[in-house]
Amino acid sequence: MLQLGDEIALFSVVFAFVLLGTRSPIWSTALTACLYAFLIMFRFPQVPTSRARQVLRPAKNAASGGVSLVAHRGGGHDAPENTMRSICSTRIRELDLEFTSDGVPILMHDETVDRTTNGSGPLTQLSFSGLCKLDAAAKHRLRDKFQGEKVPTLQEAVEECIKLQLTIYFDVKGHPDEAAAALKEMYRKHPVLYNTSIVCSFEPKVIYRMRQADPEVVTALTHRPWSLSRLGDGTPRFSSLWKHHCMQVLDVILDWAHHHLLWNLCGVSAFLVQKNFISLDYVQYWAQRGVEVVGWTVNTVEEKQYYQEILNINYITDSLLENCDPHY
Repeated sequence: MLQLGDEIALFSVVFAFVLLGTRSPIWSTALTACLYAFLIMFRFPQVPTSRARQVLRPAKNAASGGVSLVAHRGGGHDAPENTMRSICSTRIRELDLEFTSDGVPILMHDETVDRTTNGSGPLTQLSFSGLCKLDAAAKHRLRDKFQGEKVPTLQEAVEECIKLQLTIYFDVKGHPDEAAAALKEMYRKHPVLYNTSIVCSFEPKVIYRMRQADPEVVTALTHRPWSLSRLGDGTPRFSSLWKHHCMQVLDVILDWAHHHLLWNLCGVSAFLVQKNFISLDYVQYWAQRGVEVVGWTVNTVEEKQYYQEILNINYITDSLLENCDPHY
């Protein structure tokens, strides 16, 4: 729910920027009014809170205070990421959705197969039959234990999760139209997903397309501040100083848009945020708007205790068994 204070802040900022650029109160008022009309006409309402909570705070997690531990890439530290073996290791898991060159929806985090398999090259140049020949455990630290593991299709993974009564976080990497169509088909075939899954993405267009395809699906935006100018570990993306500063300006605009505009336009029920930017005040900010915060990637015992006992929010982790380095 968009609060009155949010609306005033949003449209005041828009009005001020347009006025600064045009020096015309008339144009500023007109463009601000157009933005308001756009939001009213095209934004999606959030799904009912009761159903969003059923997904984000399932009853099976009552013993942990309702906090859900989500296995990042299926728990990529404990088993080969995004494989059938990793599905069996956790009650709540994240499935990364990608597509082969012939349009088959599969589980894969990267745009290439180099990092996780014994193959090489982008998925856009690899058919599903070619993908089936690869070993998805080839680069894993426990490859001897999981030798010969295959990259599963979305259909295979979803059916296994339903069989095991797991909650799914669909993490969509791109391909808004293809992803929305593939997931819409999954929800049509398996209506139980409406109460046991959530669709997440860094790309607002993906989430908006998903709500267009099926407005009953629970959704979330994923965000990491300064993602345009810095890598996950904080290293600058660009050696050029002027380009770095330009990206920082865009980062500020993107962050503002996520917190004041995009979440409301898409009608999301959760906001997945990099762990270093989460505090009690931040959790409360989103709670007042009917949005749950989920932190990523939380990989040490101390961090997990903080998220469960102090913040009392869901978190995504690379391992359910031990401390490990974060995966970005």
